Amino acid sequence: MATAHFDRFLAEAIAADREAGPGLGPDALYGLYTSWCLLTHSPAAPPRVLFRALKDLHGISPASNGLAMTGPAATDYILASAPNVI
Repeated sequence: MATAHFDRFLAEAIAADREAGPGLGPDALYGLYTSWCLLTHSPAAPPRVLFRALKDLHGISPASNGLAMTGPAATDYILASAPNVI
């Protein structure tokens, strides 16, 4: 996958929110990514490829990162994860 793909995901779906606690765990991070891919009609990379790109390109750890969700992909992921919220 091209670097621009992961850069765009970060720009559109991730907020650096250190007050959010430890941030997104690997499952939530990948779930948000797949929601973003669905909404943007982008092919999804496997988890290992996403996590390696985030680590190598941006120094982001999938386990401890202080990141928060934002944008339409966050809404999609939350609604898909907890349909009883609707």
